[in-house]
Amino acid sequence: MLKKNIENFIGCEAEYEEADIVLYGAPFDSTTSFRPGARFGPSAIRHESFGLETYSPYQNKDLEDCRIFDSGDLELCIGDSNLALKAIEERAEEIIKDGKFPFLLGGEHLVTLSAIKAVLAAYPDLHIIQFDAHADLREDYLGAKLSHACVMRRAYDLVGDGRIHQFCIRSGEGSEFAFAHKHTDMHPFDFSGLKELVSSLKKANTPVYFTIDLDCLDPSAFPGTGTPEAGGVTFKELLDAVLTVCEANVVGADINELAPMLDMSGVSTATACKVLREMLLALSK
Repeated sequence: MLKKNIENFIGCEAEYEEADIVLYGAPFDSTTSFRPGARFGPSAIRHESFGLETYSPYQNKDLEDCRIFDSGDLELCIGDSNLALKAIEERAEEIIKDGKFPFLLGGEHLVTLSAIKAVLAAYPDLHIIQFDAHADLREDYLGAKLSHACVMRRAYDLVGDGRIHQFCIRSGEGSEFAFAHKHTDMHPFDFSGLKELVSSLKKANTPVYFTIDLDCLDPSAFPGTGTPEAGGVTFKELLDAVLTVCEANVVGADINELAPMLDMSGVSTATACKVLREMLLALSK
C-alpha cells in the first residue's frame, strides 16, 4: 500500500484505499537534449499548487469533492535510463493492479514510455493521444534509442500503426514527419480533428492513454521548458482540448516537461498547476 506524500497537490488528500486517481512523480531528465531541469517539475507543481483554488469555474467542480491520492515522487536512478524506467513502470503497475487511475507527473517525456507499457498490459487495444510541440518519432537521438526525442517511436514499437494520435506537432526531422504520414495519425500545429477523433474513440469505447508535453503551449504562455517552440497553442485552447479528450475512455495520463527554473517568473509552473487541476477534475468520476 502506498503512503501519502508529505506535500500533496492541492486538494489531493484522499487515502490510498479510497482513491480513484493516484498521482505519482517521475523526476527524471537525463536524456534532455537541450535545456535540463524537468526533473524538478513534479515537486514545483505540488509546491506552487497552493496558489490555486481547488474549485474550477471552468467545470464547476472542486478537487475537495474528488478522491485523489498523491504518492509523491519516485526515487529514480538519474544516471541509468533503464533502471529509472523500470521503477516508473513498476509503480504504474501497482496503481493499476489496485484498480486505480495512474496519473504521472514528469520529468522529461521519456518517462511516459513506462506508463504506457504498464497501461498497455492492462488494455491491449490501447490508443495514445499526444499533445506536443515535437513529433518524438526519431529512431534514435545521437545513437540513444531511449531519449525524450524518441519516446513516441518507442511507443509505436509497442502499439503499431494507427494507434498514436498526435496534435500540435510543429517540430521534428523530415524523416519523423514522413514516418508519421505512414504510421501515426498526426495533426500538426493545432487541435484540428480532435473532436472527430474523440467521438470515434468514444463510440467504440476504446481505452486511451493521454500524454501532454506542456511545450505544446506557445512559449509566450509557457517559456519554462527545455525545448520551447514558437507557434504553439494558448492555455484556453489547451483547456478546451483537454476537456474534449477526457470525454473518452481515458485509462492513464501524464503531464511533463516543465522545467521550473527556466521561468523565474513562476508563470510556467502556475500554468502547469492549472492544467493538472483541470485534468484531474475532468477525469474524476
